[in-house]
Amino acid sequence: MSLEEKLNQLEQLRDRAKLGGGADRVEAQHKKKKLTARERIELLVDDNSFEEFDMFVTHRSSDFGLADKKYLGDGVVTGCGKISGRKVYIFSQDFTVFGGSLSEAHAEKICKIMKMALKVGAPVIGINDSGGARIQEGVVSLGGYADIFLLNTLASGVVPQISVILGPCAGGAVYSPAITDFVLMSKGTSYMFVTGPNVVKTVTHEQVTSEELGGAMVHASKSGVAHFACENEADTIDKLKKLLSYIPQNNCEDPAFIDTGDPADREEDVLNNIVPENPNQPYDIKDVINLVVDKDTFFEVHEEFAQNIVVGFARLGGRSVGIIANQPAVLAGVLSIRSSTKGARFIRFCDAFNIPILTFEDVPGFLPGVDQEHRGIILNGAKLLYAYCEATVPKVTVITRKAYGGAYDVMNSKHVRGDMNYAWPTAEIAVMGPKGAVEIIFKKDIAEAADAEAEVQKKTDEYREKFANPYIAASRGYIDDVIEPKTTRPRLIRAFEMLQTKKDANPPKKHGNIPL
Repeated sequence: MSLEEKLNQLEQLRDRAKLGGGADRVEAQHKKKKLTARERIELLVDDNSFEEFDMFVTHRSSDFGLADKKYLGDGVVTGCGKISGRKVYIFSQDFTVFGGSLSEAHAEKICKIMKMALKVGAPVIGINDSGGARIQEGVVSLGGYADIFLLNTLASGVVPQISVILGPCAGGAVYSPAITDFVLMSKGTSYMFVTGPNVVKTVTHEQVTSEELGGAMVHASKSGVAHFACENEADTIDKLKKLLSYIPQNNCEDPAFIDTGDPADREEDVLNNIVPENPNQPYDIKDVINLVVDKDTFFEVHEEFAQNIVVGFARLGGRSVGIIANQPAVLAGVLSIRSSTKGARFIRFCDAFNIPILTFEDVPGFLPGVDQEHRGIILNGAKLLYAYCEATVPKVTVITRKAYGGAYDVMNSKHVRGDMNYAWPTAEIAVMGPKGAVEIIFKKDIAEAADAEAEVQKKTDEYREKFANPYIAASRGYIDDVIEPKTTRPRLIRAFEMLQTKKDANPPKKHGNIPL
C-alpha cells in the first residue's frame, strides 16, 4: 500500500470516527434538542484548539453480539483544548454510540486524560450523556467506573473538576459528578438519579417521571447536587466558561487577575441606608454584594438551593474572591442544615484553590426546631465551622447587622482565624437578640412589673443601647475596625491587597476528620 493510500485510509477512519453512531442516531440526538459529543466540544473550546486522543479505540468485548458492533472511539471523545487561552482536558460522552454507555475501553480513555491533567496541572471537564454501565460487559464496566471514582478523589483539591450533565446520568455514573467540584445541568434534557423511575415504582410504588425524580431544577433546588440549572446546552456551556474565569488551573496557582476598569476607591452612599432601622426588617444581601464588588462580576453558585445563604465568585479590584453571605431576605438569614453544608463545601473549594474568602454576616443564629435537631443541625453546622477554621487563604468578614450566639463564632470570626474583621455601625454582636436576652436576664423584674410588656420594651432598649453594637467586640480586638458602610469596597480591596502574601498552615496530618 502506497503512502497516499495509507493517508486515504487514515482520513476514512477519521471520518468514520466522527460519525459516531451514524447519521440516523445523530439526527435523533438533534431531535431531542441535544448536540453531539463533538459539537459540544466545539462550542466549548477556542477555535482549532482541541487535540483529540484515542479516536481509534474500540471495545474488546465479544459477548451478546458486541463483536460485530464496534465504533471508533467507543462512545466518548477525549482530548485537550483551550478555553480563553487556558488549557483544559475534556471528555464528552457520545449518546449515539451504545447510548453513551461506559465500557472498559471507554473508562480507560477517561482515566488517561485525568492522569494527564494531574501531571500537567489543568482542569478536567466531563460532559456526561450516558445510560450508565454497558450491561453486556458486566463487572468490567463497573470496574471502569471505580477507576474513574478513584482518580476523581485523588484529583480533588489538586485540579478543578467540573461535570456537565447534558443527558441521562444514572446508576453508578452519578458518583463521579458528585465527587467533582461543580455540577451543571441543562433544563429539560438532563437528569441524574441512582435508581430510575421504573425501579422507584417497583420498590416504593411511587409514580414519578425522570424530570420529577432527577431533573435539573430538582437537583438545583432540592438535593443540592447541581450547582447550576441552565436554560439549554448553549447556556450551560456559557456558564461553564464564566465559572472557569474565576478559578486557577490548579492548587499551585492563583486565579488570573482581570482588570475590570472599576475604580478601587469607588464609594456607594446607598450602603449607608441599606440596613433598615427595624432590626427585624429584611433586606437583600445581594444588593450589598453587587454594590461592593467590581461591577457585573458577581457570579452566584447554588442560587436555587438553601437560599438563606448566598455563595458565589466575584472580582474585587480585579482579583477573584469567593463570597459567603447570610441572606436576611430568606429565613432571616439563619444557618440551617442545608445552608451550612452549602457554605462549607464552597469554602473548602476556595481554600483548596487559593481563592480569598469574603464573608458578609447578618445571622441571628441557627434554625431552631425538632426537624433540624433530629436531622443533625449540630453535625451540619459543625461542617461550616470546620471549613472556616481549616481555611488558610486570606479571610475577611464584614458584619452588617446581626452576629448572634454560636453563629457569630462560625461566620469567620477573629477566633477562627479571620484575618480582617470589620463591622458596620449597625452591627449587633451579642450572645442572643436583645429581647431574648432581656427575658432571661430580667425574668424576675418582668414578672413583678405592673406592665410586663412595657418593662420588656424598656429593658430591651437598654440592652440594645449597651450591648447590641460593635464596640464591645472592637474594644477587645475581635473587630479590627468599625467602618462607614459606603467605604466598604475600598476598605476590602486594601485588606485583600495587604493579605496577598499571607502564609498560614495547619498542623501536619494525613487529613482531618470533618464531621460528615
